[in-house]
Amino acid sequence: MTQRRSYQVGTGLFILLGFAALAYLATQTTSVANFSQGPSYALKARFDNIGQLKLRAPVKLAGVRIGSVESIALDPSSLEAQVTVAIDDRYRDIPDDSSASIFTSGLLGDQYVGIKPGGSPDMFKDGDEFVLTQSSMQLEDLIGKFLVNGSPEKSGAAAGPADAAPSTSPDPH
Repeated sequence: MTQRRSYQVGTGLFILLGFAALAYLATQTTSVANFSQGPSYALKARFDNIGQLKLRAPVKLAGVRIGSVESIALDPSSLEAQVTVAIDDRYRDIPDDSSASIFTSGLLGDQYVGIKPGGSPDMFKDGDEFVLTQSSMQLEDLIGKFLVNGSPEKSGAAAGPADAAPSTSPDPH
């Protein structure tokens, strides 16, 4: 009877550890992890299409998380998405001619805002707006372009017998 009880306790601990591991993975793979609420400044960017960008999505520069998406709204006059990002104060040295793009982590991962630094000696200030932006690339659009333009017949990559180069053998006539 005591041996059976020890199996029950062991099984219970194993299941509890499994749930703890799942909770840890869930927080590490979502935007809940590494989310700091320290002092920050806001920058704005306008995009034609933000795809599946979400609030609290990371903002990265050179692959390093430097902030997060603070708000997403539709500008009624231009019909563009206006994204406001909160950048940590310790990253105040971003040139004001930098560009903002929306990227996807992996093939089907979450989207994030990537910043490519410019070369201006002037730096962004609180409330400034990115002049250069690149919208999200939609997987459906890429597949559609490949299906329409990707076949060898349309791209000219494969030449048929009628398009073969002239022969270099001597002419018998």
